[in-house]
This record gives sequence, C-alpha cells and structure tokens, in this order.
Amino acid sequence: MAEKPTVMAVQKALESAKKRNFTETVELAINLKDVDLSIPKNRIQEDIVLPNGRGKSVRVCVIGGGELALKAKDVADLVITPEELGAIADDKKQAKKIANSTDYFIAEAPLMAVVGKRLGTVLGPRGKMPKPIPPGADPAAMVEGLRKSVTVRTKDRKTFHVPVGTASMPAEEIADNVDTVVKRVALRLEKGKLNIASAYVKTSMGPSEKVL
Repeated sequence: MAEKPTVMAVQKALESAKKRNFTETVELAINLKDVDLSIPKNRIQEDIVLPNGRGKSVRVCVIGGGELALKAKDVADLVITPEELGAIADDKKQAKKIANSTDYFIAEAPLMAVVGKRLGTVLGPRGKMPKPIPPGADPAAMVEGLRKSVTVRTKDRKTFHVPVGTASMPAEEIADNVDTVVKRVALRLEKGKLNIASAYVKTSMGPSEKVL
C-alpha cells in the first residue's frame, strides 16, 4: 500500500535533517491566504490535542486550593494555592519565570478573575491564560489532555508554527499529528482548506518539506 503523502513528507524531513546531539522538535508551518487577521474574530487561538502527543514533557500548573490542590499535587508539575498567588504576582521576576517555564495553566473557576487581575499581564501576552476547572474537581484528565496538546495562535500573522512532535517519533505518528492540526485549523477558517495557501513540516534546524 502506498504511503500517505503526509507520512512521506515527514519521513523526508526526518531523513534530510542532520544528526544533532539533542532531540529536535518537529514543526508544522501553515501559511494562510485570503484571511484578514487584522480583524480579531478571524484570528485563531485554540488548543489541539495531538493523537500521539508531543513526544516531550509538557509542564502544567494548577492554581487552586483545598481539595483541588490536594488532587493536583499528584498530577501537575506545579500547584499554586490562593495564598501563594499574591506573593508570586508581586514578584514580577518569579511570575515571568513560572510563565516561561510552564506550558499550560489551569485555575479553579472562582479564582479566574483574581488570576486575570494579578497575573494577566504576564500570562496574557504569552497566550497562557488559565483554563477554568470546577472547585474540587479531579484535574487528572484535564492535565493529561494538556500534556498532549499544542496551542495554535495566529495573532495577526498569516504564517504560524506549531510543534507536532520530536525527531525521535515514528513518521506515521508525526503525520497523524500534522493531519489533526491541519483539519482543526481548516475548521476555524471561513473557507476551510481553501484558506490554507501551503503547509510545511521540518525539524527545528532541518530543511522543510511541503505537506499541503
């Protein structure tokens, strides 16, 4: 059976990349057309769960107290209680360090407004505002989903990059991730795939291969 075009493109990108002494990320670059991204409603910001995960560790922070904080200690990389929130927000250096080293934030729903007020200036520009979770809920499933997720964020640029795996993953798994991202992006566009001019896959430092 013939290989799928996406698998062939990924395979070529992996094979043509020079061997490095670290595991490279595999990125998907999507170029849009006929979309006016100066209009905010046309911009895309969406978390997409990759069927085969990122191939690397993804850090998740839970902001909450009581039962949620207790449950989060077993599954999250970092737990910030309401009491700790103020001290972190007042220490801009520490707040930026946490924001830069953490991929996703989850916050207890009643704390969302406080988090927005205290940490919004640090998390907002990075596209890392927290996702709400009910008080006392078990965060395990949400954390697990985010560990396999990537965030697509176009801002006002027609070209954007999304990590879709690492060079150590099989080409078929990366290709599945690529197809998932392209489909989800197309669903957000007025004319679907017709608004996608082209898409390329590459390792961080390797040559790109066209997938669309």
